[in-house]
Amino acid sequence: MKYLSLIFVLVFAACNKPEVICFSHFLEASASDGNASVAAQALTDYLKERKSEKPVIVRFEPIRYDFYPDGAALREYYISNHDQDNPKTVGFAFENLSNVTIDGAGADFIFHGRMLPVAIVNCNNVLMKNLSIDFELPHIRQLEVVEVDSENGYFTADVYPKGNYLINEDGRLSFTGVKYEIAPQSSMSFSKDGRLTYRRSVVTFNPSNVDELNADFLKIEGWQADVVMPGDRFVLRSYYRPTPGVFVSLSKDTGFENVTVHYAEGMGLLAQMSENFLLDGFNVALREGSRRVFTTQADATHFSACKGVIISRNGLYEGMADDAINVHGTYLKITDQLDNHTVIGRYMHHQAWGFLWGEPGDSVQFVQTTRMELAGVKNTIKRIEPYDCEATHGAREFLIVFSEPLGEGFRVENEMAVENLTWTPEVVFSNNVVRNNRARGVLFSTPKRVICEHNLFDHTHGTAILLCGDANGWYETGACREVIIRGNRFVNALTAYYQFTNAVISIYPEIPDLAGQTKYFHSGIVIEDNLFETFDRPLVYAKSVDGLIFRNNRVVSNMAFEPFHWNTHRFFFERVNNVEIHENAFDFTFNPDTDLRIEKSAIDAVVIH
Repeated sequence: MKYLSLIFVLVFAACNKPEVICFSHFLEASASDGNASVAAQALTDYLKERKSEKPVIVRFEPIRYDFYPDGAALREYYISNHDQDNPKTVGFAFENLSNVTIDGAGADFIFHGRMLPVAIVNCNNVLMKNLSIDFELPHIRQLEVVEVDSENGYFTADVYPKGNYLINEDGRLSFTGVKYEIAPQSSMSFSKDGRLTYRRSVVTFNPSNVDELNADFLKIEGWQADVVMPGDRFVLRSYYRPTPGVFVSLSKDTGFENVTVHYAEGMGLLAQMSENFLLDGFNVALREGSRRVFTTQADATHFSACKGVIISRNGLYEGMADDAINVHGTYLKITDQLDNHTVIGRYMHHQAWGFLWGEPGDSVQFVQTTRMELAGVKNTIKRIEPYDCEATHGAREFLIVFSEPLGEGFRVENEMAVENLTWTPEVVFSNNVVRNNRARGVLFSTPKRVICEHNLFDHTHGTAILLCGDANGWYETGACREVIIRGNRFVNALTAYYQFTNAVISIYPEIPDLAGQTKYFHSGIVIEDNLFETFDRPLVYAKSVDGLIFRNNRVVSNMAFEPFHWNTHRFFFERVNNVEIHENAFDFTFNPDTDLRIEKSAIDAVVIH
């Protein structure tokens, strides 16, 4: 019922005789000479100035619109899991709006230079549909191998998209665009079939020399010539991620329907401190007919410190440099304790700071970071304010006053972090296709219910599903309490090594002192009615879990690739309890001596029948 009511809210604007606004009116008035950025600013200004709460539909025509930095909006946004450089150049800055539907009617939004295409900030009930987002010239490019001379240590390759590159006197390659120049540091390796290359994960781009033989035709020396083949493609990239394709912040009841992001220098969609999402046919996907094999620089969709419910269904996610979806909160490290009610909490990761973390009345809990286990009891925020600057906007540190005393045993030197439990969502991820992306398929870190069902995970380069959580590196919360993984199909996941990728499904919280842990991190995980098609052995890895069921699954082996993974066990468990494996259909004879490895657990922690 909750999900149905959310959908009703999101379509309300289209059911209540809305006002209709045509973007063409703003485009004609702006006399923009092919640059739609000025018209976009005029549109968003008009929407903000409307006094009526009446629903409104903004209609576009099914044509191409070009947006350039000149004439675009400038905003100071602190965006979770992105580089915190400001200001951002924004195509559409939808701010302080209610009951607005953006209907692209098949429009193609093409951006130029370095821009944040769409921002939805402090809005209520905004629906975006029927449009695509792309860049004329992506900031990352690809090389397609033409000929290989492994004996002399070089290969030749075409550059795509063509042009816009420089080779300096030292033979170093860089890419150029509107007001930027990028020296690639890393690469994603794709085979001729469009899949990421078997056993080739992070490939540092460090050739000894690059030479231009003809326009857009390069000679690459001293790099990968012993392993590449004609037709291989290398996506050359930096680690810079300034903006996503779509940014949502401090908003409620946000929907996306039939929206495709073909490219973004950061993530496809980044949402933070917002409530309720419906993604129906939201795609991060290749453009039909394009030679590109890549989409976004990082995750396709990413939800940081959101609440309510996130429904993501009927999407296609491919060619990304990271996950299809990542849902988490952010731990603040407690750096000082002022009294028995008051602490200083700090954002620790360099790409996650500057935005609201919590509000008075929010429920919190504390975690001892080296053991990643709960410490003390739950509490409530009485007062929170920025500590290192005047405004929350741009803050790294917060002074937090709690309603209840912290207790005599609470000490900063015990390595403590605080987690906001109020800003945690339920998640339904269903009927999606995740394929040909690096790192991981999906990642969930929320204590609320997660349903991951009826999805196809097709050649994810690393783990297909990851349940993580740590307060030592990424500082991404938190422990899962109810996760249902059912009816999915996994096809040849785990063709390369990445962080946390110990099996097709990897339950891998970062726990520096696992031996000292007395409690468990994750719990309540059910993996059922799935089909695993795999060339290698590892199916499930789990660490610090109390309550894991693997039942009614079917496992089919193939010879698509040579097995290579260091984990040679079907099931590998470290410090687990209450694990059941039963009623599964294996195309091999299950042998506990070779197929099951249990460490740091009680002898009866795992039951197989």
